[in-house]
Amino acid sequence: MLLDGPFDLARHRRVVILGVTGSGKSSLAVRLAAVGGMPYVAVDDLMWRPGWVQLDAAGQVEAVRPHAEGPAWVMDAVWSATRELVLGRTDLVIALDYPRRVSLGRLLNRTLRRLRDHEEVCGGNTESWRQTLSRDSIVAWHVRSYRRKHAQIETMCATPDGPPVLRFTDPRQTESWLRSLEHAAAA
Repeated sequence: MLLDGPFDLARHRRVVILGVTGSGKSSLAVRLAAVGGMPYVAVDDLMWRPGWVQLDAAGQVEAVRPHAEGPAWVMDAVWSATRELVLGRTDLVIALDYPRRVSLGRLLNRTLRRLRDHEEVCGGNTESWRQTLSRDSIVAWHVRSYRRKHAQIETMCATPDGPPVLRFTDPRQTESWLRSLEHAAAA
């Protein structure tokens, strides 16, 4: 169901950011957590171990549980295995439902920067050219998951018994909303 009133930092203390890879979930989560004085939870960092070893489903739930059970947080994703646990405690879902050209462009820029700078991501791993050009690359993941993520957001917006959803379809809209929160918090 769509959020039926304004966003309220006093009421929305457990927030999940959803969107396709490259939409800006982590960047938004970091800024929103800072504005609200809430912990930021980088979900991908919890799910991956060095050497790009992914936790199994039970390990994923156990990695997220202590965060999800907290009184306040901003998570930058929800993985399938943790969906029930996290969404059952979520006060608000913020959906970044941007056109593919926006998220794919952001993803390509981010990937090139990470390759150039050897930036650590996801539990201390780094991206490589070999990985980036493989069928299992983050870019290929974006292409495969884009429609599914969009459909997931549509379903969440239409489901009356789930957490409320604040949906953004344009990055300028998201930035304007976030800046208004930052300005209000600074005043």
